[in-house]
Amino acid sequence: MDNFKFHAMQMTWLNGGLNYLDGGTMFGPVPKVLWSRRYDVDKNNLIELATDPILIQYNGKNILIDTGLSNGKLDEKLKRNLGVVEESSVEEDLDKLGLTPADIDIILMTHLHNDHAAGLTKWQDGELISVFSNAEIYTSQVEWDEMRDPNIRSKNTYWKENWEPVQDQVKTFEERLTVVPGIEMIHTGGHSNGHSVIKLTQNGETILHMGDLMPTHAHSNPLWVLSYDDYPMDSIAAKESLMKEALAGNYWFSFYHDAIYRLVKWDEPGKEIVESVKRTKLSNE
Repeated sequence: MDNFKFHAMQMTWLNGGLNYLDGGTMFGPVPKVLWSRRYDVDKNNLIELATDPILIQYNGKNILIDTGLSNGKLDEKLKRNLGVVEESSVEEDLDKLGLTPADIDIILMTHLHNDHAAGLTKWQDGELISVFSNAEIYTSQVEWDEMRDPNIRSKNTYWKENWEPVQDQVKTFEERLTVVPGIEMIHTGGHSNGHSVIKLTQNGETILHMGDLMPTHAHSNPLWVLSYDDYPMDSIAAKESLMKEALAGNYWFSFYHDAIYRLVKWDEPGKEIVESVKRTKLSNE
Protein backbone atom coordinates (compact mmCIF):
# COMPACT_ATOMS: atom_id res chain seq x y z
CA MET A 1 0.00 0.00 0.00
CA ASP A 2 1.28 3.46 -0.89
CA ASN A 3 1.53 6.02 1.92
CA PHE A 4 2.05 9.74 2.24
CA LYS A 5 2.52 11.75 5.42
CA PHE A 6 0.84 15.13 5.04
CA HIS A 7 1.73 16.83 8.31
CA ALA A 8 -0.84 15.49 10.83
CA MET A 9 -2.62 13.44 8.17
CA GLN A 10 -1.52 9.91 7.32
CA MET A 11 -2.73 8.99 3.82
CA THR A 12 -2.87 5.38 2.60
CA TRP A 13 -4.16 4.24 -0.79
CA LEU A 14 -6.25 1.07 -0.56
CA ASN A 15 -6.80 -1.34 -3.44
CA GLY A 16 -10.29 -0.62 -4.74
CA GLY A 17 -9.90 -2.62 -7.94
CA LEU A 18 -8.52 -2.17 -11.42
CA ASN A 19 -10.17 -1.78 -14.79
CA TYR A 20 -9.36 -0.91 -18.39
CA LEU A 21 -11.54 1.52 -20.33
CA ASP A 22 -11.53 2.92 -23.83
CA GLY A 23 -9.00 5.73 -24.00
CA GLY A 24 -11.09 7.73 -26.43
CA THR A 25 -13.98 7.71 -23.97
CA MET A 26 -11.76 8.77 -21.08
CA PHE A 27 -10.35 11.69 -23.07
CA GLY A 28 -13.52 12.71 -24.88
CA PRO A 29 -12.89 15.13 -27.76
CA VAL A 30 -9.09 15.07 -27.40
CA PRO A 31 -7.37 13.36 -30.38
CA LYS A 32 -5.53 10.15 -29.54
CA VAL A 33 -2.34 11.53 -31.05
CA LEU A 34 -2.31 14.06 -28.18
CA TRP A 35 -3.54 12.12 -25.13
CA SER A 36 -1.53 8.98 -25.92
CA ARG A 37 1.66 11.01 -25.44
CA ARG A 38 0.68 11.51 -21.80
CA TYR A 39 -0.97 8.20 -20.86
CA ASP A 40 -0.14 4.68 -22.05
CA VAL A 41 -2.66 2.88 -24.23
CA ASP A 42 -2.68 -0.75 -25.40
CA LYS A 43 -3.35 -2.17 -28.86
CA ASN A 44 -7.09 -2.32 -28.12
CA ASN A 45 -7.17 1.39 -27.27
CA LEU A 46 -7.65 0.60 -23.57
CA ILE A 47 -6.01 2.49 -20.71
CA GLU A 48 -5.29 1.21 -17.21
CA LEU A 49 -7.26 2.84 -14.40
CA ALA A 50 -7.04 2.34 -10.66
CA THR A 51 -10.12 2.84 -8.46
CA ASP A 52 -8.35 3.32 -5.16
CA PRO A 53 -9.95 4.83 -2.05
CA ILE A 54 -7.72 6.96 0.14
CA LEU A 55 -7.65 6.31 3.89
CA ILE A 56 -6.88 9.46 5.87
CA GLN A 57 -6.02 8.96 9.54
CA TYR A 58 -6.30 12.32 11.23
CA ASN A 59 -7.17 13.62 14.70
CA GLY A 60 -8.24 10.17 15.86
CA LYS A 61 -10.58 9.67 12.88
CA ASN A 62 -10.42 7.13 10.06
CA ILE A 63 -11.70 8.81 6.90
CA LEU A 64 -12.16 7.34 3.43
CA ILE A 65 -12.34 9.15 0.11
CA ASP A 66 -14.62 7.02 -2.11
CA THR A 67 -14.91 3.23 -1.78
CA GLY A 68 -13.78 1.30 -4.87
CA LEU A 69 -15.38 -1.18 -7.24
CA SER A 70 -16.51 -3.59 -4.48
CA ASN A 71 -16.09 -7.35 -4.46
CA GLY A 72 -18.64 -9.98 -5.40
CA LYS A 73 -21.30 -7.60 -6.72
CA LEU A 74 -20.53 -7.69 -10.44
CA ASP A 75 -21.42 -10.61 -12.65
CA GLU A 76 -19.10 -11.68 -15.47
CA LYS A 77 -20.98 -9.66 -18.08
CA LEU A 78 -20.69 -6.46 -16.04
CA LYS A 79 -17.02 -7.08 -15.35
CA ARG A 80 -16.44 -7.47 -19.07
CA ASN A 81 -18.46 -4.37 -19.97
CA LEU A 82 -16.72 -2.29 -17.31
CA GLY A 83 -13.27 -3.67 -18.12
CA VAL A 84 -12.77 -4.94 -14.58
CA VAL A 85 -9.71 -7.17 -14.21
CA GLU A 86 -9.45 -6.99 -10.42
CA GLU A 87 -12.07 -6.38 -7.77
CA SER A 88 -11.60 -4.53 -4.50
CA SER A 89 -9.57 -5.76 -1.53
CA VAL A 90 -10.30 -2.76 0.71
CA GLU A 91 -11.31 -4.89 3.70
CA GLU A 92 -8.12 -6.96 3.41
CA ASP A 93 -6.01 -3.80 3.22
CA LEU A 94 -7.72 -2.38 6.29
CA ASP A 95 -6.99 -5.62 8.13
CA LYS A 96 -3.29 -5.25 7.31
CA LEU A 97 -3.46 -1.83 8.98
CA GLY A 98 -5.11 -3.28 12.08
CA LEU A 99 -8.51 -1.86 11.16
CA THR A 100 -11.94 -3.21 10.27
CA PRO A 101 -14.68 -1.54 8.20
CA ALA A 102 -16.42 -0.75 11.49
CA ASP A 103 -13.47 1.51 12.38
CA ILE A 104 -14.18 3.91 9.51
CA ASP A 105 -15.73 7.08 10.94
CA ILE A 106 -16.32 9.21 7.84
CA ILE A 107 -16.61 8.57 4.09
CA LEU A 108 -16.26 11.46 1.63
CA MET A 109 -17.93 10.68 -1.69
CA THR A 110 -16.74 12.81 -4.58
CA HIS A 111 -19.81 11.44 -6.37
CA LEU A 112 -21.87 8.27 -6.41
CA HIS A 113 -21.12 6.63 -9.75
CA ASN A 114 -20.77 2.89 -9.43
CA ASP A 115 -16.97 2.79 -9.65
CA HIS A 116 -16.78 5.12 -6.63
CA ALA A 117 -19.79 4.00 -4.59
CA ALA A 118 -20.07 0.23 -5.12
CA GLY A 119 -17.78 -0.39 -2.17
CA LEU A 120 -20.34 1.11 0.22
CA THR A 121 -22.33 -2.14 0.26
CA LYS A 122 -21.83 -5.90 -0.03
CA TRP A 123 -23.77 -9.13 -0.10
CA GLN A 124 -24.02 -11.04 3.16
CA ASP A 125 -26.32 -14.01 3.78
CA GLY A 126 -28.34 -13.19 0.69
CA GLU A 127 -28.92 -9.50 1.44
CA LEU A 128 -27.10 -6.26 0.77
CA ILE A 129 -25.68 -4.57 3.84
CA SER A 130 -23.57 -1.52 4.61
CA VAL A 131 -19.85 -2.27 4.61
CA PHE A 132 -18.92 0.67 6.85
CA SER A 133 -21.79 0.50 9.30
CA ASN A 134 -20.48 3.14 11.72
CA ALA A 135 -19.48 5.75 9.15
CA GLU A 136 -21.11 9.06 8.32
CA ILE A 137 -21.24 9.27 4.50
CA TYR A 138 -20.96 12.76 3.01
CA THR A 139 -22.04 13.75 -0.48
CA SER A 140 -23.63 16.80 -2.09
CA GLN A 141 -27.41 17.10 -1.90
CA VAL A 142 -27.60 17.29 -5.69
CA GLU A 143 -25.68 14.02 -6.01
CA TRP A 144 -27.79 12.26 -3.40
CA ASP A 145 -31.00 13.35 -5.11
CA GLU A 146 -29.87 12.03 -8.48
CA MET A 147 -28.56 8.80 -6.97
CA ARG A 148 -32.07 7.98 -5.75
CA ASP A 149 -33.87 9.27 -8.85
CA PRO A 150 -31.50 8.96 -11.81
CA ASN A 151 -32.31 10.21 -15.28
CA ILE A 152 -32.26 8.19 -18.50
CA ARG A 153 -28.49 8.67 -18.85
CA SER A 154 -27.35 8.31 -15.24
CA LYS A 155 -29.43 5.27 -14.32
CA ASN A 156 -26.67 3.10 -15.78
CA THR A 157 -24.29 4.10 -12.98
CA TYR A 158 -26.52 5.13 -10.05
CA TRP A 159 -27.62 1.77 -8.68
CA LYS A 160 -30.04 1.22 -5.82
CA GLU A 161 -27.79 -1.63 -4.62
CA ASN A 162 -25.23 1.03 -3.68
CA TRP A 163 -27.49 3.42 -1.76
CA GLU A 164 -30.48 1.65 -0.22
CA PRO A 165 -28.52 -0.15 2.54
CA VAL A 166 -26.65 3.05 3.58
CA GLN A 167 -29.36 5.71 3.26
CA ASP A 168 -29.59 6.27 7.03
CA GLN A 169 -25.86 7.04 7.16
CA VAL A 170 -25.85 9.74 4.47
CA LYS A 171 -25.33 13.42 5.28
CA THR A 172 -25.55 16.05 2.55
CA PHE A 173 -24.37 19.59 1.91
CA GLU A 174 -25.04 22.31 -0.63
CA GLU A 175 -21.98 24.20 -1.93
CA ARG A 176 -19.15 23.74 0.61
CA LEU A 177 -18.70 21.79 3.80
CA THR A 178 -15.90 21.68 6.35
CA VAL A 179 -16.17 18.07 7.47
CA VAL A 180 -13.45 18.46 10.10
CA PRO A 181 -10.91 21.28 10.36
CA GLY A 182 -8.53 20.89 7.43
CA ILE A 183 -10.87 18.79 5.27
CA GLU A 184 -13.38 20.56 3.02
CA MET A 185 -15.76 19.26 0.35
CA ILE A 186 -16.54 21.62 -2.55
CA HIS A 187 -19.43 21.02 -4.94
CA THR A 188 -18.26 21.51 -8.54
CA GLY A 189 -20.74 19.75 -10.81
CA GLY A 190 -19.45 18.84 -14.25
CA HIS A 191 -18.67 15.15 -14.32
CA SER A 192 -22.00 14.67 -12.59
CA ASN A 193 -24.31 17.45 -11.50
CA GLY A 194 -23.46 16.75 -7.86
CA HIS A 195 -19.73 16.06 -8.22
CA SER A 196 -17.41 17.42 -5.52
CA VAL A 197 -13.69 17.80 -4.94
CA ILE A 198 -11.93 17.47 -1.59
CA LYS A 199 -9.47 19.98 -0.20
CA LEU A 200 -6.97 18.96 2.48
CA THR A 201 -5.14 21.79 4.24
CA GLN A 202 -2.29 21.51 6.73
CA ASN A 203 0.21 24.12 7.92
CA GLY A 204 -0.20 26.31 4.84
CA GLU A 205 0.00 23.41 2.38
CA THR A 206 -2.88 21.96 0.36
CA ILE A 207 -3.76 18.73 -1.41
CA LEU A 208 -6.63 18.96 -3.88
CA HIS A 209 -8.34 15.68 -4.63
CA MET A 210 -10.00 16.28 -7.98
CA GLY A 211 -12.28 13.25 -8.19
CA ASP A 212 -13.37 12.72 -11.78
CA LEU A 213 -12.80 16.32 -12.83
CA MET A 214 -9.21 15.14 -13.17
CA PRO A 215 -9.22 11.36 -12.94
CA THR A 216 -5.54 11.12 -13.91
CA HIS A 217 -2.60 13.49 -14.16
CA ALA A 218 -3.03 13.42 -17.96
CA HIS A 219 -6.34 15.30 -17.61
CA SER A 220 -4.79 18.49 -16.24
CA ASN A 221 -5.70 20.59 -19.28
CA PRO A 222 -9.08 22.15 -18.40
CA LEU A 223 -10.35 21.38 -21.91
CA TRP A 224 -9.58 17.66 -21.61
CA VAL A 225 -12.90 16.32 -20.37
CA LEU A 226 -14.38 12.83 -20.36
CA SER A 227 -17.10 11.55 -22.64
CA TYR A 228 -18.64 10.37 -19.36
CA ASP A 229 -19.05 13.98 -18.17
CA ASP A 230 -22.73 14.89 -17.97
CA TYR A 231 -22.01 18.64 -18.08
CA PRO A 232 -18.66 19.13 -19.84
CA MET A 233 -18.77 22.93 -19.90
CA ASP A 234 -19.25 22.89 -16.12
CA SER A 235 -16.27 20.53 -15.85
CA ILE A 236 -14.15 22.94 -17.87
CA ALA A 237 -15.19 25.97 -15.81
CA ALA A 238 -14.66 24.21 -12.47
CA LYS A 239 -11.32 22.72 -13.45
CA GLU A 240 -10.07 26.01 -14.89
CA SER A 241 -10.95 27.85 -11.66
CA LEU A 242 -9.46 25.20 -9.38
CA MET A 243 -6.30 24.88 -11.46
CA LYS A 244 -5.73 28.62 -11.35
CA GLU A 245 -5.95 28.61 -7.56
CA ALA A 246 -3.96 25.41 -7.12
CA LEU A 247 -1.06 26.20 -9.46
CA ALA A 248 -0.61 29.66 -7.93
CA GLY A 249 -0.73 28.11 -4.46
CA ASN A 250 1.71 25.26 -5.20
CA TYR A 251 -0.90 22.64 -4.29
CA TRP A 252 -0.52 18.91 -4.53
CA PHE A 253 -3.06 17.11 -6.70
CA SER A 254 -4.27 13.64 -5.78
CA PHE A 255 -6.07 11.08 -7.94
CA TYR A 256 -8.52 8.21 -7.71
CA HIS A 257 -8.04 6.62 -11.14
CA ASP A 258 -4.42 7.32 -12.03
CA ALA A 259 -2.42 4.14 -12.67
CA ILE A 260 0.90 6.05 -12.60
CA TYR A 261 0.81 8.73 -9.90
CA ARG A 262 -0.76 9.12 -6.47
CA LEU A 263 0.18 12.78 -6.12
CA VAL A 264 1.78 15.41 -8.32
CA LYS A 265 2.79 19.05 -8.17
CA TRP A 266 3.10 21.07 -11.35
CA ASP A 267 5.09 24.21 -11.96
CA GLU A 268 3.02 27.40 -11.94
CA PRO A 269 2.30 27.33 -15.70
CA GLY A 270 1.01 23.76 -15.19
CA LYS A 271 3.30 22.31 -17.85
CA GLU A 272 5.92 20.31 -15.94
CA ILE A 273 5.59 17.94 -13.00
CA VAL A 274 8.05 19.14 -10.35
CA GLU A 275 7.24 16.68 -7.54
CA SER A 276 5.40 13.39 -7.51
CA VAL A 277 4.52 10.25 -5.57
CA LYS A 278 4.25 7.28 -7.90
CA ARG A 279 1.76 4.45 -7.60
CA THR A 280 3.33 1.12 -6.70
CA LYS A 281 2.29 -1.56 -9.15
CA LEU A 282 0.69 -4.64 -7.64
CA SER A 283 2.44 -7.95 -8.18
CA ASN A 284 -0.34 -9.26 -10.44
CA GLU A 285 -0.34 -6.27 -12.79
